[in-house]
Amino acid sequence: MKSLPQMAQAAAALAQARGTEPARQAFLLGILAGGYVGIAGLAMLTLTARLSGVPGGLAGLLSGLVFTTGLVLVVTAGGELFTGNCLMPVGLFTGSCSWGQILRNWIIVYLGNLVGSLLVVGLLAFSGLLGGDGAVAERARAVAAAKMALPFGAAFVRGILCNWLVTLAVWVTLAADSISDKVAGVLFPITAFVLSGYEHCVANMFFLPAGILAGSSGQLEALPWSGLSSNLIPVTLGNAVGGAVLVAVFYSVALGVTKEKQ
Repeated sequence: MKSLPQMAQAAAALAQARGTEPARQAFLLGILAGGYVGIAGLAMLTLTARLSGVPGGLAGLLSGLVFTTGLVLVVTAGGELFTGNCLMPVGLFTGSCSWGQILRNWIIVYLGNLVGSLLVVGLLAFSGLLGGDGAVAERARAVAAAKMALPFGAAFVRGILCNWLVTLAVWVTLAADSISDKVAGVLFPITAFVLSGYEHCVANMFFLPAGILAGSSGQLEALPWSGLSSNLIPVTLGNAVGGAVLVAVFYSVALGVTKEKQ
């Protein structure tokens, strides 16, 4: 396992690479990451739809374990996730990237994540799994409705808590040199955020449209598309604060990361 200073160096190097990569590459890797999270979200919906009668705590634990598939694929197969890239401000302390490069990456990757998530939703809709009033469709609508009902402040704070854990998971993978170690580093933080009911903007790029489409078909009550922005705006802002401040800035300051130390 790498030491904390070595992890900070790896985070700074990653920030530099992310900040200088071509827009096309960032966008395509963003699409892949959004797709991976959507695939994990679908697996989670399918699991919970089949767990009727299982205690809520156990169902939440199993859901969290299944949902780790998304970030495991991102950090092992390759992809760029907006929430994970909230670690990039480490590069500000080392001079390896600028705020302009960070914001450029965040915007491009965020849009790529959205496209990838919607791609999975579209494939899901054409598969027929969201049609009628089947168990998966009912679960998708219930999850989306609960997320849309969150007040702005609650969604914002849940976003902070969520990406504190997600960015920590990415931070821990920087200490690992093998796939098994990276998987282990992702497993517990992601399971904890799902079990706790926190909010992840890229996951919601899948859950909300899936719930809207499920509600607009069959006998389920339709959900408004306006609910997409009312949830994603506060959750995205919260995710940015949780990852950039509570992980990137805190560790950089605590470790005394500076340009001279790189």
